[in-house]
Amino acid sequence: MRGRRLASLCLLVLLATLLSPATARASVLPTGFSESVVWGGLNNPTNIEFAPAPDGRIFVAEKSGIIKVFDNQADPTATVFANLSGNVHDFWDRGMLGMAVDPRPASPYVYLLYTYDAPIGGQPPTWGDGCPNPPGATADGCVVSGRLSRVDASTNQAGSEQVLINDWCQQYPSHSVGDLAFGADGALYVTGGDGASFNFTDWGQDGNPVNPCGDPPGGVGGAMSPPTAEGGALRSQDRRTPSDPTTLDGAVLRLNPDTGAALPDNPLASDSDPNARRMVAYGLRNPFRMTIRPGTSEVWLGDVGWSTWEELNRIPNPTAGVTNFGWPCYEGAARQPGYDGANLSICENLYAAGPGAVTNPYYAYDHAAQVVPGESCPTGGSSTAGVAFYPATGGPYPAAYNGALFFADYTRDCIWVMQTGVNGLPDPNNRTTFAAQASNPVDLEVHPTTGELWYADFQGAGAVRKISFAGPNTPPTAVATANPTSGPAPLTVTFDGSGSSDPDPGDTLSFAWDLDDDGAFDDAATPQATFTYTAEGPHTAHLRVTDSHAASDTDSVTVTVGNSAPTATISSPTSSLRWRVGDTISFSGGATDPQDGTVPASGLSWSLVLHHCDLGGSCHQHPMQTFPGVAGGSFTAPDHEYPSHLELTLTATDSGGLQGTDSVRLDPQTVNLTFQTVPGGLRLVVNGTQATATFSRTVIVGSTNTISAVSPQPKGNKTYTFVSWSDGGAQTHVITAPATATSYTARFRTR
Repeated sequence: MRGRRLASLCLLVLLATLLSPATARASVLPTGFSESVVWGGLNNPTNIEFAPAPDGRIFVAEKSGIIKVFDNQADPTATVFANLSGNVHDFWDRGMLGMAVDPRPASPYVYLLYTYDAPIGGQPPTWGDGCPNPPGATADGCVVSGRLSRVDASTNQAGSEQVLINDWCQQYPSHSVGDLAFGADGALYVTGGDGASFNFTDWGQDGNPVNPCGDPPGGVGGAMSPPTAEGGALRSQDRRTPSDPTTLDGAVLRLNPDTGAALPDNPLASDSDPNARRMVAYGLRNPFRMTIRPGTSEVWLGDVGWSTWEELNRIPNPTAGVTNFGWPCYEGAARQPGYDGANLSICENLYAAGPGAVTNPYYAYDHAAQVVPGESCPTGGSSTAGVAFYPATGGPYPAAYNGALFFADYTRDCIWVMQTGVNGLPDPNNRTTFAAQASNPVDLEVHPTTGELWYADFQGAGAVRKISFAGPNTPPTAVATANPTSGPAPLTVTFDGSGSSDPDPGDTLSFAWDLDDDGAFDDAATPQATFTYTAEGPHTAHLRVTDSHAASDTDSVTVTVGNSAPTATISSPTSSLRWRVGDTISFSGGATDPQDGTVPASGLSWSLVLHHCDLGGSCHQHPMQTFPGVAGGSFTAPDHEYPSHLELTLTATDSGGLQGTDSVRLDPQTVNLTFQTVPGGLRLVVNGTQATATFSRTVIVGSTNTISAVSPQPKGNKTYTFVSWSDGGAQTHVITAPATATSYTARFRTR
C-alpha cells in the first residue's frame, strides 16, 4: 500500500473498553449482511490467520512486530504470542506484514514475513523505527531488508525464531515485503515488493551511497543512468539480468516450508542461482496481499499500482513456468510511461520480445474509474489490500457467493466480490460492491468453519471485523455516544443512540438502555437517555437497538467518574507552517490534567501521519512515525506527490488511563511546473504519467520528479526525435522542484 504506523495501546481503565466490541463507521452491505467487531483496541493489525481444526486459535499480527493469539473467536482477551518489535522496522509502510499458519498437524509453526531493521546480513536495530536525515526516508532512503522466519506454536508462547530467508533489499519506505500462504501442494508461497521509490522513475540513481543495493552496472556507489541501469524498480526484472545474482524484489516464491529453499519441482529448480530457483513469478511492484484458490495451488494476488492501475493477478500453475507480470516496464496491460520514456534496455528488450513475454492482469481497475459503475466507493487514490476466496462448496452466505473472489482497497475503503462464471473461475465481468465504507481493510480472510469474511481494520478502530449473513432482513447498527465521558462525582451523563440505523426500507427501531451496568436493558427505552453516576470508577453503558423483524445490535460506551481527561496542547508547529521537502520540523507541546496537574513526558506520545489525497479531495493515510514519551522533537518533511499534507497529533494519558489529544494540519509549499515542447503538441512524461504539451503539474517544493521526452514519436505524417531540454538535462532526468514557477521545454527535430 503506499501506503500506512502508529499509536500505543491504552491501559488500565480503558483496556476493557478497547478490547470489547468497538464502534466505528459501519460498512454499507447487501441486504441480509451485517458487520461486527470481533476484537478492538489493536495497534495497526495487518494480518489475521486461523489455525487448522481442531486447534481453533486465531493469530493477529500487529505492524510493530507483536503477534497476538486468541483461543477462539469468543475469547475476549489476547495473549501476546510473540514480540519481534526489536527486529522489525516499523516505519511508513514497513513492518510485520505477512503471516501464515502451517496446515500440517505435525508441524505447529507460525510463519512471519517482515521488514528487518538491518541491511541484508546485518544486525538490528539499524534505524530504530525511524529514518534520520540524512539519509532521509524519501531522499536517499534508509536501506533495510526483508526476513522470512518461523516460530513454534505448540503453545501460546512462541518458540525461538528460525530464520529461513534474509533478502529483499529495500531502499525506500514503501513496497516492502508482502504476504504468505500455503498451497494445497504443501508449498509456502511468499511475495515481496520492489523497495523502490514511489515518487520518481527509479532506476537506482539515488541513495547515499548511490545505488545502495548494488545493482549493475554501477554497483554500490557507481553511476546509474539509462539505458544500462538495472536498479531501483528494475530489480523486479532481475531474473532477466544474469550479470548479477538474482534478488527477490517484486517476486513470488514457492518454498519448502521447513528450509526456505526452492522445492524440487519449481520451474527453475536446476538453476545455479538459489533465489532464481525459488521464483515462480516476478515483475511486480507491491504484491501486498495473496491468496490460494481453495483446493488448488493457484496463486491470486493484488499488486498495488503507481500512477494508473491496480492489478489482480493469477498464477494458474506455479510449477509450469515462471510468470513475468511486467513491472516496471508495464503497469496494468499497458507500458508504464515513466519507465518506457526512459528508454531503459531492460524494458526496451521486453517490449521487443512480443506477445507472451508478459502476462496481463487477470483484472485491473483504473485509479480514476469506479470498480462497479454507479457505486458509492470513491475513485482517485487506490491500493489493493486484500484478496480471499469464498469456498466453492458454500457456507452461510447465499449460493451466488460460492467460489467467488473478494478483493479490497485500503484507500477507497471498499470490498468487492467477483462472482464465478461458467468456467467456475471468478468472472471479471461479474463484479459487485460488497462492502462500501469499510474500515481501512488491509487483509481479508474467510473463517474456515463459520464461513464468514473477516478483515483487519488497520486504523479505524484497530480491530478485527467479521461480516455475517442473517437472511433477508439486515440487522440494525447500534451507535451509542455519551456526553461527558468523564468528570467528578456526581456525574450526570446524557446518552444518545440516534445515530443508530437500519438499512432496510420501512424498518423502525426500538431502543433499550442498560445504564447501571447490571446486565438488564431496563433503564430507558428512548433514543436519548440521562443517568447520574455517584460511584467513582469506570462505568459501561450499553445500548440495544431492535428492528421490526426482531434483529438487534448492541453498542457500549465507557464513562469514567472521579477522573477527567487531560488537555493536550501542541505549542509548535502551528498550522501556518508551510514545509518543503527535506525541511526539519521541530515540535513541542504538553498537557495538563485536573487531577494530576502537569502530565509528565512519559505520558505523552506523538504520531505523524501523511494524508495522500486525490484531486477530488478523497484522502487516505500513511502513518509515518511515532515519538513516545517526549515533550518535543523533530522530523524531516517527506517527499511525496501532491495533493498531500501532514497531520501531527499529540496524545496525553493521565494516571487513570484517560486520554486527551491535540492535532495540527501541516500543508506543504507548492509550485506549478509547466511542460512544453518545440514544436508544440508533443508528448512528455512526468513521473509515471504521460501528457501532451503544454500542461502543468502542481508539486511540493523540493520534491524529486522525473521528466522524459518521448523519442522518437510520431505527430501527423512526421516523426520527431529529442534534441534537448531547456534546463540542459538528458532526455530522461530528475529535477528538484524549485520554489518559483518554472517552465521546462523539450526541443525536437524531424527525423
